[in-house]
Amino acid sequence: MKVPSIFNEVIGPVMRGPSSSHCAASLRIGRLCRDLMDGEITRVLIEFDPNGSLATTHDGQGSDMGLFGGFLGWEAHDERLVDAEKHLAASGIEVDIQIRDIGATHPNTYQITLWNTRESHQVITLSTGGGMIEVISIDGCKVHMEGDFHEYLVYSSQPSLAQEFLSNISEIESYITCVGSETFIEIKSTIRLPDEIIRQLLDMEDTNKVKWLEPVVPVLSRKDLSVPFITVAEMLEFNRGKDLSLWELAVQYEMERGGISAKDVHQLMGSIADIMRDSISQGLEGTEFEDRILGAQSVQFKAKMESGGLLAGDLLNQIIMYVSAMMEVKSSMGVIVAAPTAGSCGTLPGALIGAVDYLGKSREELIKALLASAMIGVFISAHATFAAEVGGCQAETGAGGTMAAAGLVHLAGGTLEQSLTASSIALQNSLGIVCDPVANRVEAPCLGKNIMAAGNALSCTNMALADYDQVIPLDEVIGAMNSVGNAMDASLRCTGFGGLAITKTAKTIEENLAEGKMVPLGGC
Repeated sequence: MKVPSIFNEVIGPVMRGPSSSHCAASLRIGRLCRDLMDGEITRVLIEFDPNGSLATTHDGQGSDMGLFGGFLGWEAHDERLVDAEKHLAASGIEVDIQIRDIGATHPNTYQITLWNTRESHQVITLSTGGGMIEVISIDGCKVHMEGDFHEYLVYSSQPSLAQEFLSNISEIESYITCVGSETFIEIKSTIRLPDEIIRQLLDMEDTNKVKWLEPVVPVLSRKDLSVPFITVAEMLEFNRGKDLSLWELAVQYEMERGGISAKDVHQLMGSIADIMRDSISQGLEGTEFEDRILGAQSVQFKAKMESGGLLAGDLLNQIIMYVSAMMEVKSSMGVIVAAPTAGSCGTLPGALIGAVDYLGKSREELIKALLASAMIGVFISAHATFAAEVGGCQAETGAGGTMAAAGLVHLAGGTLEQSLTASSIALQNSLGIVCDPVANRVEAPCLGKNIMAAGNALSCTNMALADYDQVIPLDEVIGAMNSVGNAMDASLRCTGFGGLAITKTAKTIEENLAEGKMVPLGGC
């Protein structure tokens, strides 16, 4: 079972691009590949399985862009990402992308072979949702890397000698001998190992080389990692006699999970809140980007709302406007926060910041609402998924709305129990939502689904505040969500093979975009 960090799996990364599963995850994969090659790459072969999601989505949803940025050593929010292919070509790195049967069992599998003037390596890795990754093989050897340790690979013809040396180093969390096309020892460390240790390893007669793969996520793991609770039921038992609110429980969880202070947790969430607000402000000013389907719809919505041309419901309309603004920034390659994913990046901040502004709440209350929401996201991440390729859009907008409901209850002054009720009902309402983006642009119907999820969150908040009965506890609803996702046909899980993605109009839009034609607002 996963032990998620709020700032790894749930809220973050800060990024550009249409999809965290594609753009942010692939950039992290590219960064690890770059480290494996000591920063020097001359040629790359990227292979996607025809039965997976990436075969049809790697271009339109930004996997290529992310990989190229990672190969160049960039961050996920680098403003050059939109031109990553051009920069990669200028660097002299040759890339070949092929679709062929690689025997992949996960829909987001990358098989990458890299060359430079000295060596070649093959990496097989997965994008697991929300920007998270898992390296499962290096040079034919089974490994497990999630980018949350300093990883060292010690290539040795007699690994037992190196292991004896490593056993006496307290900084090392774990190590294991891997035998593939080459033999190496995989070392996990929570800190960068001192240069003296690396020098001693290299001085060993049978050591050929030492590779250092830097962490790619903000919160690192450690040996014997523990958390105070990992289910809602365990959280309620932990809280017995403490009477902590949901946001305070989130702080307790992340302090133990990340090994950081309460002040650090608040500061990290505060910086995320500020980025979210800046993105919404940018969206409301209007955005432009040629390679997209929808224009700046939030601008006309704002004008209509201010002129009184919409049906009553000021808070809901404000939320719709903010959700739209955030989604438009994402679609124009602006900076956003995956919350929990890029495809659902509008729901949570749109709902919470919309409510904060409507109610006249403070930045501190927004931070607390985000923490309360994130705690719900931890349970979803641990026991289900945020990857639409695995669970459909219920795993993205459904999860985002479920998280937002808890935060809205906090802003309304509700109780812990009411937050859990609102989240449970919101997720019950979201089961089975398919993922079928038109032309792989994560715009239509994604914008509408984000707005629907935020509206669902608001409705379920009011139901919970009125003490509606949730009937099914949140833990069980999350379990049902996971089962429903597993039962969904692959064509409905972000592959472009079903739903709206294969309608006549959608295919025409796809063809026009491929030919570089502008797509008029509202379709063809």
